[in-house]
Amino acid sequence: MNILVLNCGSSSIKYQLLDMSETPLLLAKGLVEKIGLPMGNFTHKPEGKEKLTIEQPIADHAIGMNLILKALVDEKHGVINSLNAIKAVGHRIAHGGEYFSHSVLITDDVKKKIQACCEIAPLHNPAHLKGIETMEGLLPQIPQVAVFDTSFHQTLPEKAFIYGIPYEYYTKYHIRKYGFHGTSHKFVAEKACRILGWDITKKKIITCHLGNGASITAINGGKSVDTSMGFTPVAGLVMGTRCGDIDSGALLYICDKKELSPAEAVKLTNKESGVFGISGVSSDFRELEAAVEEGNKRAELALEVFIYNVKKYIGAYAAVLNGVDLIIFTGGIGENNIKVRQAICEELSYLGVDFDSKANQVRGEDKIISTPDSRTLLMTVTTDEELVIATDTLKLVK
Repeated sequence: MNILVLNCGSSSIKYQLLDMSETPLLLAKGLVEKIGLPMGNFTHKPEGKEKLTIEQPIADHAIGMNLILKALVDEKHGVINSLNAIKAVGHRIAHGGEYFSHSVLITDDVKKKIQACCEIAPLHNPAHLKGIETMEGLLPQIPQVAVFDTSFHQTLPEKAFIYGIPYEYYTKYHIRKYGFHGTSHKFVAEKACRILGWDITKKKIITCHLGNGASITAINGGKSVDTSMGFTPVAGLVMGTRCGDIDSGALLYICDKKELSPAEAVKLTNKESGVFGISGVSSDFRELEAAVEEGNKRAELALEVFIYNVKKYIGAYAAVLNGVDLIIFTGGIGENNIKVRQAICEELSYLGVDFDSKANQVRGEDKIISTPDSRTLLMTVTTDEELVIATDTLKLVK
């Protein structure tokens, strides 16, 4: 069964087409960028065929989606003979609020609930709805599935998700910790346990999804019990361009001094902060490390702040779990950045970690990076959020 996986942003569409008949097989992937701007970009990468790149104005998501569908059946760059070969569409949805604890087939009621979450996810959910509605217009007979970033974290206990503000803000406006990256945290924890031959229901695991967006989750018996992102994905770790945890008083002080509107404050904390804001160089860790080699002290500080934050959250979640059996590193940085992993893992001996620096010389692989004597295991585990979406879509459609 061919399943199209979509991740629609406000001005972009990421996609993959996967054959889920037997062993999952990637047929094509690509990206539509700069939707609504004077000039847009479309990149289509079919497996075993030449890449297609188009530069043209892309006025809206419908035009972008049409480009994708046309490319998938193109005589030269296509991977299927007809759009009838697409049997279902799976959508990554950033925010499901308290409505969804699992993936669901998309109905009118589901769309209403996604719409209801637009108020608390204004940067993400409206774009996801555009993607759903566009596909309804283009391929009306095909079932669609919503897979939520927040659903895995619906098992958080109340003591972990309630903020220290008047309780009525939770009951009235649903202000609470929701957490994100749920598909990735769930996927790598289950994958690691399969590799190790462990029963996940008996294990305490800390998953570190480290990339431009980064979060850490405490998993007890296969269930998320705490996570670093909060009401929005800006909370928790210092990230590429997101500030992470910040004293609300400091943010209010900045808004007063700089006369920032709420929209400008969102831009400051989401787009202008993090390691980019600290370093003044980049949000790309490769560029930061190159700057450090050239003696840039602020780039060095940015890396130190990031590493410190990760260590701090690991320690906090070891306390939440009352011990830890396994710590997982995933995401672009977690899977590939040897130096960052080493800087984090070398100072975890208090948790019974015996780090293996030789085993750590690995990128993009599933591998144990602690010694055989280590009481707490360390692993790098590759994530695949698109595969999770395709798998959930397959189950629901069947």
